[in-house]
Amino acid sequence: MTLTTRFAPSPTGPLHLGHAYSALLAHDLARAAGGRFLLRIEDIDHTRSRPEWEAQIHDDLRWLGISWDATPLRQSDRLARYHAVLDDLWARGWIYPCTCRRRDIQAAASAPQEGADPVFGPDGLIYPGTCRSRPRGPDAPLPDDCALRLDMGRVARDLGFDETGQTPRHVQVAAADLISGVGDIVLSRRDFPGSYHLSVVLDDADQGVTHVVRGADLFEATQIHVLLQQILGLPTPVYHHHRLIRDDSGKRLAKRDDARAIATYRADGATPGDIRAMVGLARV
Repeated sequence: MTLTTRFAPSPTGPLHLGHAYSALLAHDLARAAGGRFLLRIEDIDHTRSRPEWEAQIHDDLRWLGISWDATPLRQSDRLARYHAVLDDLWARGWIYPCTCRRRDIQAAASAPQEGADPVFGPDGLIYPGTCRSRPRGPDAPLPDDCALRLDMGRVARDLGFDETGQTPRHVQVAAADLISGVGDIVLSRRDFPGSYHLSVVLDDADQGVTHVVRGADLFEATQIHVLLQQILGLPTPVYHHHRLIRDDSGKRLAKRDDARAIATYRADGATPGDIRAMVGLARV
């Protein structure tokens, strides 16, 4: 099997040093192994995605010396794929419609329950299950006017995955921990048929990604992705969660931090080698 990595930015702002580090790591890993490196444009947030940012992503990556081995995949072109999987999950009775708003979830989670504090998971507050008893497939059509949640109590199972990041290990997660610590995550929203969790799992499988290189901030989400891979019969890649690039105060970089944007360094005369040195990678 050919080692295949990917870089999957969202075209919602400029790439910064953290993006450069992640893209270079994935690119270096693929090239060192004689493998493939792929580019994916995660434009799932159509309200914030802009074609000019996508063009800037391509330009910045090429300037860094990064090349990709196939036409970039764009999530907005894959709605039919996401919808087909949601149809399947609905027919199995594994997802249900949810009309709760964020404030409803916060209110339910904050209500006194034997003195327990609200529980937070990879997606924030654990959903309290308000809509879990609502009618679901297969007899009713898949609704398109509300969110669709995964019924974790029905699909949770013990699972494991290989981590080769800062602490190489085999990570194991118990089904009970998925139920209590993750909860009924959203797999589709009213404005887009496919959440980040669903789309990234399907995209990685369909692109043949064997090694996922991404930031340590996504480590907790990996258990969700491995679970989805198992229930959908998809392969589980090897995961490499790398350290985060932070500013001088220790804060993780964000797209709004234009001072760390690759384009800003380029305009100031930096070279691709300078960028590699800034993020702690050897020059090539």
